[in-house]
Amino acid sequence: MNRNSLDKEGMKKHQMRYLMENDEEALRLDLKTDGGKVEKQALWAGISRGMRVADLGCGAGKTTYHLNKLNQPNGKTVGVDFSEQRIRYARKNYAAPGIEYVVRDIRDPLQDLGSFDFIWIRFVLEYYNAGSFDIVKNISKILEPGGILCLIDLDSNCLRFHGFPPRLENAITGIMESLEKNYGFDPFAGIRLYSYLYDLGFEEIDVDVSSHNLIFGEVKDADLFNWAKKVEIAARNSGYSFEDYEGGFDEFFKELEHYYTDPRTFFYVPLIACRGRKPTP
Repeated sequence: MNRNSLDKEGMKKHQMRYLMENDEEALRLDLKTDGGKVEKQALWAGISRGMRVADLGCGAGKTTYHLNKLNQPNGKTVGVDFSEQRIRYARKNYAAPGIEYVVRDIRDPLQDLGSFDFIWIRFVLEYYNAGSFDIVKNISKILEPGGILCLIDLDSNCLRFHGFPPRLENAITGIMESLEKNYGFDPFAGIRLYSYLYDLGFEEIDVDVSSHNLIFGEVKDADLFNWAKKVEIAARNSGYSFEDYEGGFDEFFKELEHYYTDPRTFFYVPLIACRGRKPTP
């Protein structure tokens, strides 16, 4: 797959609409976010009390809330998302002293937000394919010298599983290729993160690799809801033809549901976290 398959103009056109946009997206992001894991990752990255923190692509605000817990007392946290709907959800459900939520597009200049000691961007760059490095370069401009940038994303997204029949494997691979071609989605975003920090001259770079969406045996309700929404929205709108299925998308969905909930199926996605410190002049 060619991660440069869309030129910048075409990518901007497709990415003006968030791939997973739907009325329940804030709820999906809320349910799938494990606050304990967020705090563990942030502590590993180096968040500490009193920092001014930016959560870019904050979604439902749950990550912002947990980051804010870790920089108190005297810390400030700004949650940024381009969706007014999700920012409203965050203000309603995850307000706390020290938190401010702002509607902004992280591809635009952000200097008016001020500077930050710690910037967090998790599960966002996968939606921007070849534009992801430009985003990291842009957000690094609002990071204080000596500040920490933490990038977290998935590798081989939705592509690591065992127990699916060949027809279903082919369909999932085809869907991911269609999402890359038609929406600029990058299922391999995680593996690129280290190079972004390296190329920007960051220091003290460290990397952690773990499993995400580790599913076997009985499927949890939250995982099932997250999976169903991804398929209903992203797979249905991917542009993939489902030509191997006489019943089209609906038949594909039923087959995937059957194997996804089969206790024999094993499914996981590698999660890659990278942190680095911006060099001082």
